Amino acid sequence: MANQSFTKNVLKKTTIGIIIGVILVVVAQQTHFPQIFQIMFFIYAMLGTFVFILLDAPPMKRLEGFKALGALLVFYLLLSGMYIAGASILPQFDPTIEAGKIEKVLKRRKAASEQGKADELIARTKALDERAKAITQQLSSLGAGAKVEVVDTPSAGGAASGDIIALGKEQWELQECYNCHKLFGSGGKKRGPILDNIGNLMTPEQLREKLLYPKKWKAEGFDKQYKKGKMPDKYRDLMFEEEIVALIAFLSTLKDTSVDTPKPIKMY
Repeated sequence: MANQSFTKNVLKKTTIGIIIGVILVVVAQQTHFPQIFQIMFFIYAMLGTFVFILLDAPPMKRLEGFKALGALLVFYLLLSGMYIAGASILPQFDPTIEAGKIEKVLKRRKAASEQGKADELIARTKALDERAKAITQQLSSLGAGAKVEVVDTPSAGGAASGDIIALGKEQWELQECYNCHKLFGSGGKKRGPILDNIGNLMTPEQLREKLLYPKKWKAEGFDKQYKKGKMPDKYRDLMFEEEIVALIAFLSTLKDTSVDTPKPIKMY
């Protein structure tokens, strides 16, 4: 009779735990938590259920000697196996890698802020250069015979350093596009289409439009994700122009026709 009561209690609490886990997953989806967090919330609900089931479990027979040692060893192996299995299934984050990404993003913004005064000086120099040219033209039209030498100010920046495609791939990693899109057989959480052949389906101008204004394009078969706004519109404020150009250049090279990339649909 006690066993029947315990079995009913297990079924009841397990059902309640699953319901709570599903509710947590749905709430996490609606608040746009990454899929890995949704899985973890469900696992936490199940762990809590397991603890509450143990509270009502009938007492075990006392074990002594080698039986107690064997039981302890089995328990240790089971617990270790659960931890190892969980660690192998769930993605692992290296703090040094994440810190490196943050450093790269902040380094460019810091450099941009420090260069603000230099940009202002360059702008003033260009304005003076234009004024000198205008004075030269006026003197020439008056036949004064005067000569004003104008020294051209070299443009800031010059040629882009490094490979723009490599810089674009770096942006793919820094902006963590792989959280939603699958590429080269890895990444993606089914929130966005696979992109291995996107370079054959969209022009650079269209790719730029999709990146900066996501609602203007929809991937075929991704109606639900489009309605929920899974593609964020933060990149036009988050990224510098050179970063956008590099990322678009990288995406334009993705032309693997063996991969079934969904067809882009123009919305407006």
